[in-house]
Amino acid sequence: MPLRARLPASLIPCLALIGASVLPVATAQAPGREVPVYSYRVVARYPHDAGAFTQGLIFKDGFLYESTGMYGRSSVRKVRLADGKVLEKTDLPASVFGEGLTDRGQQLLVLTWTTQTGYIVKLPGLAVTGNFAYPGEGWGLARSADTIYMSDGTAQIRLLDPKSLRERSRIRVTFNGKPVPQLNELEWVDGELFANVWMTDSIVRIDPNSGQVVGRIDLGGLLARHGTRTRGADVLNGIAYDGARKRLFVTGKLWPDLFEIELVPPAPRAAKPR
Repeated sequence: MPLRARLPASLIPCLALIGASVLPVATAQAPGREVPVYSYRVVARYPHDAGAFTQGLIFKDGFLYESTGMYGRSSVRKVRLADGKVLEKTDLPASVFGEGLTDRGQQLLVLTWTTQTGYIVKLPGLAVTGNFAYPGEGWGLARSADTIYMSDGTAQIRLLDPKSLRERSRIRVTFNGKPVPQLNELEWVDGELFANVWMTDSIVRIDPNSGQVVGRIDLGGLLARHGTRTRGADVLNGIAYDGARKRLFVTGKLWPDLFEIELVPPAPRAAKPR
């Protein structure tokens, strides 16, 4: 999604709830059960290209792969984690605004924002070898073993067939019984979908079967408290997961840093006196 913009008034209440620093609210789908709010601990900080308008991010075979946006600046990159060096880079056409990406075997799939066209990129080398079409906007991508998940800026996530890339179905993401719009970058993490909520410092954890938000990660202050000072940084965006070593990485658009974080669960609530 592009740079910060004014949100429609109808979206503000829901995003304020999702982005709140305290969230002791029981879900409507499961009365009496609260959605846990996780904080974070920074495990490591790595350099990140502050000129990269990060849209999609994955960790694969020891490297980061990243898609970037902005007209005339959209690209697909292979990045070395340790020093943030861009090892390979392919520019997308200047007429498109790059969005999320995921992998499909020895290929990367990359979305564009409004042109209803995605690109197939070959590994290694990052050569564009084909494209695919979809209706509406493209925001984020992630994959499980048998499904590709696609966000489009709404509260719905599309489930695509990994071979044909045709839409099979959709799930509606809800929190406290209400739809959660502005779902952006996606990542598959141990059976859950993690999603950046655009214009907030939150990542929501989604049950891919029901669409219910089962947890929220509050990353408020991550760059300001733990990163490099910069005036150009935009919103939090970019989630990558190293499943083999259970490492979670996050960054943002035009951020000079990428962070490995560990999730810290909420402290148990004291029992109410009888």
